[in-house]
Amino acid sequence: MSSSDASRIRRIVDLSHPLDDATPVYPGDPVARFTPAATLAADGYNLLHVRMGSQTGTHVDAPFHFLDGGARIDELPLQLFLGPGVVADLRGLDPRQPIEWGQLAPCADRLAPGRMLVLHTGWDVHWGTDAYADHPFLTGSAAARVVAAGVRTVALDAPSLDETVVTGAPPHDFPAHRAVLGAGGVIVENLRNLAAVGAGDLLFSVLPLRFTGADGAPVRAVAFELV
Repeated sequence: MSSSDASRIRRIVDLSHPLDDATPVYPGDPVARFTPAATLAADGYNLLHVRMGSQTGTHVDAPFHFLDGGARIDELPLQLFLGPGVVADLRGLDPRQPIEWGQLAPCADRLAPGRMLVLHTGWDVHWGTDAYADHPFLTGSAAARVVAAGVRTVALDAPSLDETVVTGAPPHDFPAHRAVLGAGGVIVENLRNLAAVGAGDLLFSVLPLRFTGADGAPVRAVAFELV
């Protein structure tokens, strides 16, 4: 980004959840643990030992998350993680309500290659509660239409682009994940604070940690409001 581009930034909105021992995880995923590895009192410096899964907190899924031959997180072009965003306001949906293509109609004409689709469900208000797993989700057919429009980055403020599987429920094939990741795209999950993002020209950054050969990685997601 040039100095002239940087001067266009009016405001930066943090879209990431804090990471700590209490961070919720997808059912069955490793829980996060943060413990001191060194302290000022004992060692003269502070150092934190971090243990968590690749899909902890606000994170991005690489194609390898569901596809054996899919690209790993460190193999993907950085253009997937920084670009103009199209926000679909989907607040007010019912628990576990499917998001169909028709509900994306108000923003469909702005979907194009190089743009991110950001699904604002408002479900981040349930973070840390049992209700968080009952989020709305994108259908496989809608995801296929999004991919057909040229979009390769889809993000949302919920734990999964597909319906979250709870213990004892029949398994499913994660069709929305397979549509996006199968096209070489990425999925950003567990965003927060989208209600604070204004209208107008928006640039989103969801740059992941460069884990070698990984299926995904945590991100510090932010939105830049531009003038």
